[in-house]
Amino acid sequence: MNNIQPLKAASCAASLPQFDPAVTIIRMPELEAITGLARPTVYKRLKEDPTFPRAVPLSDSKSRGAPVGWVLGEVQAWVASRIAKRDHAVAA
Repeated sequence: MNNIQPLKAASCAASLPQFDPAVTIIRMPELEAITGLARPTVYKRLKEDPTFPRAVPLSDSKSRGAPVGWVLGEVQAWVASRIAKRDHAVAA
């Protein structure tokens, strides 16, 4: 039992596949985790905030509840812009 060694973060990260954020689609649970927004707030932002990343249809269906995703790079850029806006407001 004493020979159990903790995994090093670098070795774990090295074994994970690397994805290009510009072409990686994430779904709602990941979007909520990255933005910190709840599902209803996400849909409110989609309706009211032109800077919020647009959903990408994942099927040809136009019906309510059709699967959608978001481009990871666009979500990351939006979060970065919110942080920059906060930093600019604090500095002013």
